[in-house]
Amino acid sequence: MSELIERIDEQLAAAIDPWLQHMTWRRDFAAWRERRLHQEQYQAERLAQVQQVMGLVSGLRILDLGAGMGGFAVAAALAGAQVTACEYNPAYCRIIRLRAARYQLRLPIINAAGEALPLPDAAFDLAVAWDVLEHVQDPIAVLRELARVLRPGGHALITAINRRAWIDPHYHMRGINWLPRPVAELVIELRGRTKRGAAFRDMQRLSSMHYFHYHELVRICERLGFRVTDLREQALLAGNLPSRRPLRRAIRRVLRQIGLEQAAYRWQRRFYTGMFELDLRKEGV
Repeated sequence: MSELIERIDEQLAAAIDPWLQHMTWRRDFAAWRERRLHQEQYQAERLAQVQQVMGLVSGLRILDLGAGMGGFAVAAALAGAQVTACEYNPAYCRIIRLRAARYQLRLPIINAAGEALPLPDAAFDLAVAWDVLEHVQDPIAVLRELARVLRPGGHALITAINRRAWIDPHYHMRGINWLPRPVAELVIELRGRTKRGAAFRDMQRLSSMHYFHYHELVRICERLGFRVTDLREQALLAGNLPSRRPLRRAIRRVLRQIGLEQAAYRWQRRFYTGMFELDLRKEGV
């Protein structure tokens, strides 16, 4: 068995490495690569988020839309969920299959676009779409499909990139989202941060990705029949939004004492935050 696992690990590394080469400029590249190779072992935060919204993970019917390299899908399946992984990139589908094989999991994997899911109505309790909306052709169509495949009262956990993000989550550069897109892409080029030569082929240039203003995205989701909760704001109000920086913790304590913590958070969400983390509850019993 150990020889089989070693062989799978070798195949997995060979399958993953071509998709990491555009990020070799990262100072933490070796550690970042390790997290990609063993992605399923780094899902505690996401699983806790699911548990916070849904209760027990075990037994949930989960759609992992844009499953990527399969870290969450495999981790949720190991936690007892009935997971269907949906991924547009065929090479990623193979990576998910290899990752599941590490644990002898039979994980359903669908190679499809989120705009037209080959899945029945009301088939899932929960859908997750993390780091997905910015890369699709039509984010509204994807959100509409999520609403369709969820049961009434089901939830979708999504992320979306802030159009005003000060530090861009993809290029790890400050201020580029405050520049006209042609200028921003020139800066990206000059800094050597383009994805030219990477295995990716589409929806990766800054100008082709979909970023959102917060209230714009909320209105879209509400029109599609979702009730929207900002998970980070919810955690803030519960006192469960930690910061690693002592100065930020001190500022937050002062803001809380004078009753301005939530207002400051909402200002930051509008003009600075890189990513929104939302819980979309499908209206209905």
